[in-house]
Amino acid sequence: MKIEKNVNIKVKLDDTNYIDRDISWMYFNHRILKEASKKDLPLYERLNFLGIYSNNLDEFYKVRVASFKRIANSNLKSLTKERKNAKKNLKIISKLTKDYGDEFEKLKEEVLLGLKEKGVYLINETNLSKNHEEFIKDYFIRKVSGYINPIILTKKANLDSVNDSHIYLAIKLSNDQGKVEYAIIPLPTSLVGRFVYLGKENNIDYIMYLDDVVRYNLPFIFNGLGFTKFEAYAFKFTKDAEMEVESDPEEGLLKSISEAVKERKKGNPVRVVFGENIPKDLKDTLMKRLDIDEEDMITIGGKYHNNRDLMSFPKVKNDQSLYNEKWNQTEVKELALNLSLFSNIYSKDMLIHVPYESFDVFIRLLQEAAISNDVSEIKMTIYRAAKNSQVVRALSSASQNGKKVTAVVELMARFDESSNILISQKLKDEGCEVLTGEDGFKIHGKIVYIKTKSGKDIAVISTGNFHEGNARLYTDCLLFTANKKIVKEVADLFNYITQPFRRVNFKNLLVSPLHMDSVFKKLIKQEIKNHLNGLPSGIKIKINHITDTEMVKHLYLASKLGVKIKLLVRGNCSLVSNIEGLSENIEIHSIIDRYLEHSRIFIFENAGNPLYFMGSADWMPRNLYNRIEVVTPIYDEECKKELGIIFDYGFKDNDKASFVDINGNYIKVKKIDNEATFRSQEELYKYYKEINYII
Repeated sequence: MKIEKNVNIKVKLDDTNYIDRDISWMYFNHRILKEASKKDLPLYERLNFLGIYSNNLDEFYKVRVASFKRIANSNLKSLTKERKNAKKNLKIISKLTKDYGDEFEKLKEEVLLGLKEKGVYLINETNLSKNHEEFIKDYFIRKVSGYINPIILTKKANLDSVNDSHIYLAIKLSNDQGKVEYAIIPLPTSLVGRFVYLGKENNIDYIMYLDDVVRYNLPFIFNGLGFTKFEAYAFKFTKDAEMEVESDPEEGLLKSISEAVKERKKGNPVRVVFGENIPKDLKDTLMKRLDIDEEDMITIGGKYHNNRDLMSFPKVKNDQSLYNEKWNQTEVKELALNLSLFSNIYSKDMLIHVPYESFDVFIRLLQEAAISNDVSEIKMTIYRAAKNSQVVRALSSASQNGKKVTAVVELMARFDESSNILISQKLKDEGCEVLTGEDGFKIHGKIVYIKTKSGKDIAVISTGNFHEGNARLYTDCLLFTANKKIVKEVADLFNYITQPFRRVNFKNLLVSPLHMDSVFKKLIKQEIKNHLNGLPSGIKIKINHITDTEMVKHLYLASKLGVKIKLLVRGNCSLVSNIEGLSENIEIHSIIDRYLEHSRIFIFENAGNPLYFMGSADWMPRNLYNRIEVVTPIYDEECKKELGIIFDYGFKDNDKASFVDINGNYIKVKKIDNEATFRSQEELYKYYKEINYII
């Protein structure tokens, strides 16, 4: 049947069908914690998930909870609704943090007990052998003591340097005459590490927290002050990481960001974590001297904090049962046979799927461009880059070889501001032009434009950062193309970035904040029309986050009218599946496994002639309206096929896939009848291993 051009049925969102973004994030992080509970997972991998959970929670408090506290404490009448929502979310987040924290401590104890059964003992200062005591004394003097700088908590003590980059020991010093003082010691974990390996005895490997090494040596540290009793309790706090940047035109954005990063270290505490047994007088003194509010304080069990360090727990046992099986990366056969990447790209579009396929292909492209007589110019966006980045070195080489190199570096990439400032300076020193975009708009799109004298230009569009480290851990897709329609618009996009008020008409690329949201809405509406007219329809999306209310409403509307929708959503998901009369046609799966699922893929059935897209944007307000993002159509049939395989393998997963209900419960995707176990990341590894060369 024919339908009107516009579908006017309205979808209303409320607490029954829309999960708030930040509550959804808490559910997602809990899903990571659940991974650490799986007994079939190697013990070191379970420890890693515990560390990831802890690190995620710290960053969440620094940014999102800090923002809520700002709003909740605001007196502006215009923020009445937002203030009410912030207070509501803070209450829920606080409860979930406590509940999940109790679960975390139990899991950590379980995993450490498992390691003990394997001969890896984590001991503390109370159960040292004579040999260990001698080792700890010697180790402390040689490796640690030079970095120990206690702060006595007198009224005159300068606490400006106290920041959340450290773990602290809070010390209560006393003697039999009733003398009591308090101190704090920042632990130098960034300099000597969080864990100390004590060696092997009788085939048992002994490991100790740096915290306990310092505890054992407190009499040495405070020698001569007349104290005979030393009590030490770990504490940590998380500060507001939001930055208010005011750019001085005469000094430039670069300096403004540098100053803001320094100020971040002095931000207000938004969470302070104490162990449950800390003496009240010591805690009260700390809270007063550090200006900590009672509402910011969380008391939890456990002797140790900053559990993100579990990701770097010493791997001392040569026991393969403790680790994941190694998966080697592969290289496309054609690339191994043909030394010129340019020739390969000119012959056909190329799609690389990291980390299954090697990111080295991208490095090789930049290196080839750097020495090619035909290349005259390279333009590239940098949102995050690896330490000692090969990408930055390749761009520097191109500049040294006389190419015009333009790097658009996003200085406001959260927690990478300092790194990106250094990258900007290095590129400038090598003669590259460095642009930082416009204030207020992060440049999150991942694009490269290579201009040639012959007019045979090349573009690269990626779903993730051009970052060697990420490319070994994150699943992302990189499109290499010489398609003139795409390449021209990538070049136009760089012009738009440098002149954001210049009118640009993108007919192929989907670009935020210009028109990406409206194009996606039209594509969804077209699927509705196709379905109602009896034509093939359907939507498949692989994405990190979906929280934008308008996109949620459009997907609900499509489902309500009969369009089948399959979603692979790794993180925040505000939609709820299987609501009668609204989302029966929506299936939502989430995969947590060895690699972090990061690629964004969009497939629309389009009446039997499917449309394929990939790019950098999630469906969140920030991505659709407040950042420069890029999604590209895929025109090459082989590349389309590969994107289809990536999605279909993911959705077929019945081993690592689950879905969340409205209450945040993750429910494992069930096998159908006698269906065989299908783990998508393992199957993709086998797929690429079969079609490519192992490297």
